[in-house]
Amino acid sequence: MNAVIVQVRPTADTFYPSSYEPWSTYLTGKQGQAPQPYYNPLAFMIAEAKKRGLEFHAWFNPYRASMKNDFIPSADHPLVDHREWFVQYGDKWYYDPGIPEAREFVLQSILETVKHYDLDAVHFDDYFYPYRVANVEFPDSGSYAQYGKSRFKDINEWRRHNVDRFVEELSQRIKAEKPFVKFGISPFGVWRNKDKDPMGSDTRAGVTNYDDLHADVVKWLREGWIDYITPQLYWHIGFELAEYKTLVQWWSRHTYGKHLYIGQGIYRVGEKGWEDENEIVNQIRYNREFPEVKGSMHFSSKIIAQNKLGINDKLAEVQPYPALIPSMPWLDPTAPPAPKLTGLSGSQGEGIRLEWEDSSPDDQAYYVIYRFEAGEVVDLANPQYIREIVQRQPKKEQHWIDSKVKKRTTYTYYVTAVDRLHNESQEGTGMTARTRGKNGSIRIH
Repeated sequence: MNAVIVQVRPTADTFYPSSYEPWSTYLTGKQGQAPQPYYNPLAFMIAEAKKRGLEFHAWFNPYRASMKNDFIPSADHPLVDHREWFVQYGDKWYYDPGIPEAREFVLQSILETVKHYDLDAVHFDDYFYPYRVANVEFPDSGSYAQYGKSRFKDINEWRRHNVDRFVEELSQRIKAEKPFVKFGISPFGVWRNKDKDPMGSDTRAGVTNYDDLHADVVKWLREGWIDYITPQLYWHIGFELAEYKTLVQWWSRHTYGKHLYIGQGIYRVGEKGWEDENEIVNQIRYNREFPEVKGSMHFSSKIIAQNKLGINDKLAEVQPYPALIPSMPWLDPTAPPAPKLTGLSGSQGEGIRLEWEDSSPDDQAYYVIYRFEAGEVVDLANPQYIREIVQRQPKKEQHWIDSKVKKRTTYTYYVTAVDRLHNESQEGTGMTARTRGKNGSIRIH
């Protein structure tokens, strides 16, 4: 695992101090109430992710304002001061995406975190306009009459336009503020069914992004407004309405040069269609048949924490080595210079100590240490030779100790430097050490 995607703004309330919206009820149990004793959960989570070499993707729900319609907002909730921005639909409250002032307010609330926190990405899931409630129309006829009817004869076309505007504007403002911050979306797994659009997938999904959620995610990829897409392919291989392999193929053909990560539904292990204990293994192996698939996002972390039905052993089986995050050349195409390996040393009981220096110490975020035994072909593209990923320390000389060495063995080490957007340097010159026998001493070449 090399990234965490964490919900930080679930219902127009936040897991951080905000100038726009109240503290989240999901944090303290009471909306608007700060943690006691005080701390900042977002700052804490980012710091802990960085320590572990994990990217931190801050996950926002843009429009949802409550999980029930009879909730009582805190005094500092926008619903109190701007009731005209909100609508009730089903059993929830939502910002009305058709109101320009509401969209701008939400944009500002998200950009606040981009400005003030060290995010690696802004992330949305599948909730734009809400999932349809049977026989109930979303109550935006007033905003449509005011802002859209003169230009759009079809209200659904206007709704898609509203979401397009929001995504495009947020994308531009993120990059204007911090060009290295990614923008990614994990939409519902089906864009459109083939019976509605010849470009659609050969599926019969009851819900689609384009027609029901008014989210034209393919357009966002084509226009370059988002950096990655993670369709929620939570169905099993062979599911007749939305077949897993069919959808992996379809999404692989519609990336428009951006990254595709598959949303894996590990929460479903053991359920109908997921009785086969190797379902997730088979899915990930199938993903690897497509170079457009750059990895997986697993929903959700609690399934791994619980190790539901031994899922962790299955993930370890198919993901046995460290995985470097793929670079995004449209954001940054330039790798840092190779570091200079300055020395190897060792002692009994400690292991082999590597020391290296940066040629240019401003661009490195972390280092990858590769280790090869005598007779092994030097292949830095093979992750089985990654011995460690080391975060950069704020000083010129870096070091790391390899404590897992065997007696009477020759090791050759290479170190690469990697920047924040995961461009990896060349390997530079390697160094070799041989461990002796009985006393565990180490001879350096």
